Amino acid sequence: MAELPRKAAARTARLAALPLGYAGRKTVGFGRRIGGAPAEAVMSDIQQRTAEQLFRTLGELKGGAMKFGQLLSIFEAALPEEAAAPYREQLTKLQDSAPPMPTQTVRETLARDLGPDWAERLVWLDGGPTASASIGQVHRGRWHDGREVAVKVQYPGAGDALRADLKQLARVARTIGPLFPGLDIKPLIEEVRARAEDELDYELEADGQRAFHEAFADDPEIVVPGVVAVGGAVIVTEWMDSTSSLAAIIRDGTVEERNHYGELLVRFLFSGPARTGMLHADPHPGNFRIIPNEDGTPGRLGVLDFGAVARLPEGKLPESIGHLMRVCATGDGDQVLEGLRAEGFIRDKVKLDPQLLVDYLAPFVEPTMAVRFQFNRAWMREQFERINNPRAPSYTIAVKINLPPSYMLIHRTWIGGIGVLSQLEADVPFRAILDEYLPGFAAS
Repeated sequence: MAELPRKAAARTARLAALPLGYAGRKTVGFGRRIGGAPAEAVMSDIQQRTAEQLFRTLGELKGGAMKFGQLLSIFEAALPEEAAAPYREQLTKLQDSAPPMPTQTVRETLARDLGPDWAERLVWLDGGPTASASIGQVHRGRWHDGREVAVKVQYPGAGDALRADLKQLARVARTIGPLFPGLDIKPLIEEVRARAEDELDYELEADGQRAFHEAFADDPEIVVPGVVAVGGAVIVTEWMDSTSSLAAIIRDGTVEERNHYGELLVRFLFSGPARTGMLHADPHPGNFRIIPNEDGTPGRLGVLDFGAVARLPEGKLPESIGHLMRVCATGDGDQVLEGLRAEGFIRDKVKLDPQLLVDYLAPFVEPTMAVRFQFNRAWMREQFERINNPRAPSYTIAVKINLPPSYMLIHRTWIGGIGVLSQLEADVPFRAILDEYLPGFAAS
C-alpha cells in the first residue's frame, strides 16, 4: 500500500476485522482439534496466522495503528513464550519497515512546507525511502553545503488517520487483548492517544532534537543528529551512518553487543533528563541505531525520533522517584506507603498493607539492588504474570495504585526501557547509572 488510506471508514473496517479474524481462526482451529490435530499445533497455527494479520494490518495502515504496533513490540519480552514465539518475527519487521509513499507525494510535500526553492537547498534526494516510521518516512539527501541529511516526511492525512485509528483501536481493545496474555491493552492505547498531537508536530519535535543534539554533542558514546531545517510536515536532520537498529542486536547480537548497547541505552535514558530537562519517551528498538567501530567492535548508539519527549516540570526527573526506589530496597513499607501517597500514587482514603506494597514493588527495584543486573525474557514474563495474576496476594495492590498524569511518560519510558533490555538480555551496571543520574537515588 503506497499511501495512508484516506477514508476513515476503510481504515476502521480493517481494524474492526482484526478480532473477527481471530474468532474465525479459533473456530476453524476447534474443528481441526475435533478432527484429531494436536492442541499445541492448532494453537500455534492460530497464533502465527493472527500475528501475521495483526502486524501486517498495523504496518500497512501506519498512523495510530502502526504506532500501537510499535508500542506492543516493546513488551514482546513480557509475553509467555508460547505466545511470543509466533509474534516475534512480525514484531521485529514492524519496528523497522513499512510500505513507502510515492516519490511525487514526497516532492509535493517538500515544496509546500520547505518552499518552492526547496530543491536549491536540498540538492539531491534519494527516490526511495531508507526507513519508515508510524506517521512518516525517511529519505536520504544532500544539503546545499555538502552535508548528507535525512529527510523525514509525514504521510498525507497522517493526523486524521492517527486519531481515527486510535479511536477504533480503543473500541476493539477488549477483543485484541486475548492475543497478548499478561498485557492490559486499553491503557497502552490511551497512552498513545494522549501523546498523538505532540508527535504530529514536527516543529515541537525539532525543538526537542536540537536540545538533545547540543547536550550530547561531545559525548563519545551517544550520537544525536542535528536539525538542519523544519517546516510543516517535513523535518531535515543530519545523516547518521548506521548499520542497523537495536532490533538487529535483539535478533542476532553477541553477548558483548547486547551488554554494550544495553548499557548505552540505560545511560542515554537517564542522562538525557539531567542534561536537557527532557525525557526521550519512545524507547522502541527502531529509534536506536547501531554505529560500530571501524574494526567492527561495538561502538556508539545513535538516537532518533524526538516526537515523544516529556518536558519535565522542574527540568529533571522527580527526586521522589529515586528516593522511593532506595527506600523500597530497604523494605520499609510504611515509608514507601507514605511517600507514594504524598506523590498521588495512592489516594488519601485508600488503605494498603505496607508489606504487600513492598512485595508488589520489589521486582521493579530489583535491578537497582545488584552491582550488575541480568535482564532477560524469563524475568520480564515473571513480573507481568505476577502483576496480572488475580490469585496473587499483591494483585490487590495493583488495582489500588493510581498513576498521576505527570508520571505517565516517565512510567511508559521506564517499563518500555525495561522491556527492551529484557529483549536484549543485557547485563548492565544499572545501579551505578542510577547513582550517577537519578535524583534522590544515590545513597547519602
